[in-house]
Amino acid sequence: MAINPVTAYQQVLSMALEERSPAWQDLVSNGNALLATLRRKGLWESYSGPRIRETLQIAKQDAQWYSGYDFLDNPPIELFNDAYYTPKMVAVPISLTMEEILNNQGANQLKPVLKSYMSAAESSLEDAMDQGIHSDGTANGGKQMTGLAAAVPIVTNSGTYGGIDRSANAIWRTTTYDVNSAFTTIGTQVSSTTIRPFLNRIMTARSRGRRHADLLIMSPEHYEAYDAATLAIQRTTNTSSELGKLGFSALEYIGGGKRAEIVMDGGIGSNMPANTTYGLDTDSLRLRYNPSRNFDKLFEGDGQKPLNQDALAQFIGWMGELTMTNPLFNWRMYDSNPAA
Repeated sequence: MAINPVTAYQQVLSMALEERSPAWQDLVSNGNALLATLRRKGLWESYSGPRIRETLQIAKQDAQWYSGYDFLDNPPIELFNDAYYTPKMVAVPISLTMEEILNNQGANQLKPVLKSYMSAAESSLEDAMDQGIHSDGTANGGKQMTGLAAAVPIVTNSGTYGGIDRSANAIWRTTTYDVNSAFTTIGTQVSSTTIRPFLNRIMTARSRGRRHADLLIMSPEHYEAYDAATLAIQRTTNTSSELGKLGFSALEYIGGGKRAEIVMDGGIGSNMPANTTYGLDTDSLRLRYNPSRNFDKLFEGDGQKPLNQDALAQFIGWMGELTMTNPLFNWRMYDSNPAA
């Protein structure tokens, strides 16, 4: 049976996209320390419906000590409520003109051309998800993922997050520390001398039992300060950590009775804010996704051929949101005036 160039192209494109979907999940998760940690812990979770809901424990029942015929109180208590998030959508195009298709007739000739387009799309997808993880969700008219800038903001007592008003609900606030004023007995600037005492103070204050920030994402300034304060043997041993194996610049924090992975997020095109450390209790975070749109093709089959263009197009799509279930152990440390 004769196979024309268009059909050959469509088959190659469709098969390539189907095969690459799991690889795209790996690409995105392994390109961002937070996403990598959430995926490792099984905290990439699907959802259904128009909103993503996270059940929160907003109160607790009081235990009562008693003896004999003492009356036992059983007051009505609203123990649980929901935070809700609106799913966000992102898509990256992969398209070729008919001129490119005809100039590369045959599946074997099309593959190198398609590989280049796929690589470019993968880079765009990775960048888009990294931007989303660090965003406040206001870009593109509020259509962007609501990331760490909103989940762990500098100003913690204003705005609405997850459908809950932070100004009216202290229980829904994370904690922010400006080193210029938070720990003046230690110092007012992040350096190799102050970085560990700062972290020790925060980790002690923002922990309870076994719960604490287990992932510290640092800007280059903070990472360099911690690196300078850390013994060479500690730097060496942490290359065997899970994030170190993925190629992240990784150290390990041990102090304040706690331990956490430290990764640097910075460099060319970085979306990480300068002079900042995020302390994240990753057990309280989720990447929720629609099971029908988890780095999959947008269009069924071979894609779309525009009515007024001599080309074929397909898209890689994702739909979901970064969510939080408990803000108590999540914090941000930043230096508002590094020259202070």
